[in-house]
Amino acid sequence: MKKRLSGLLSLILLPLVIQTARAETAPQTVNIGYQKGNIFALLKFRGSLDKDFKQQGINVNWIGFTAGPQMLEGLNVGSIDLAATGDAPPVVAQAAGTPLVYLAHSPANPLSEAIVVPQNSAIKTVADLKGKRVALNKGSDVNYLLIAALNKAGLSYRDITPVYLAPGDARAAFQTGSVDAWAIWDPYLAEVETDAHARQITNANGLVPHYTFFLASRKFADTYPQTARKLIAEIKDTSRWANTHQEESATILSKSTGLGKNIWEKTLARETFGADRMTAGVFAEQQVVADSLKSANVLPVAVQVSQATWSADKK
Repeated sequence: MKKRLSGLLSLILLPLVIQTARAETAPQTVNIGYQKGNIFALLKFRGSLDKDFKQQGINVNWIGFTAGPQMLEGLNVGSIDLAATGDAPPVVAQAAGTPLVYLAHSPANPLSEAIVVPQNSAIKTVADLKGKRVALNKGSDVNYLLIAALNKAGLSYRDITPVYLAPGDARAAFQTGSVDAWAIWDPYLAEVETDAHARQITNANGLVPHYTFFLASRKFADTYPQTARKLIAEIKDTSRWANTHQEESATILSKSTGLGKNIWEKTLARETFGADRMTAGVFAEQQVVADSLKSANVLPVAVQVSQATWSADKK
């Protein structure tokens, strides 16, 4: 009789336990790091994530950053919970001890980053970069592109002089001739091609897959897995919309960044948005990034990328 009553009591209390558990998985505030020119900017503008989270009692706080490395510094110190960056910043952050996890990745977009030179430059190929000054954002995805391109051309990172500058400063240095070349990504790439008639000597095609990775602090992802999953679902929805509404997306991103709509139309013509679950193959590609950066002494220590696998993906 006692066992029967205990069983009935468990059935009665189970829904209450489930409701309590669900309530515990909802944070009061989600801090999202974003760049004005990526999928998060579209997500922010459309407001669907804010609306859905508000219904769950969650406030969304959007915090802007100029590039991935700076964003992941924010993740490391706890000022943001979620981020989106290119290939290299996550492994650089791991080397610095940032407790992050990979939630998902975009399709590969190798045409959206390149090494460019002035239109009238004598530099024709990557091999011509030997002894030259190349601007780039240290620890960014183009840092790996530059290393990979040099290796393919039979050169090493020591054969060039890297000039570490944020995109805005690099654009000025490129314009004044203070640097010989610039490794950069869209929309800055599209802008310098359009307005300064910069010439590509290589893009990432065949060298670097160039993903966007959606990342979270390990503590946040493990404590609030449902919220993390909801974010990825929203990114997928916004990506489907953006891929089929490029003109509207270009208008939004033009307002967000201050760059011309024509520049964004050029950018979106060579980029596909999306959010797919991490796989062993993508982690293996990221390990190549980590090993290459370590060999070039960009990373102070070796990194095992798979250590940033989200525990929810292991189940």
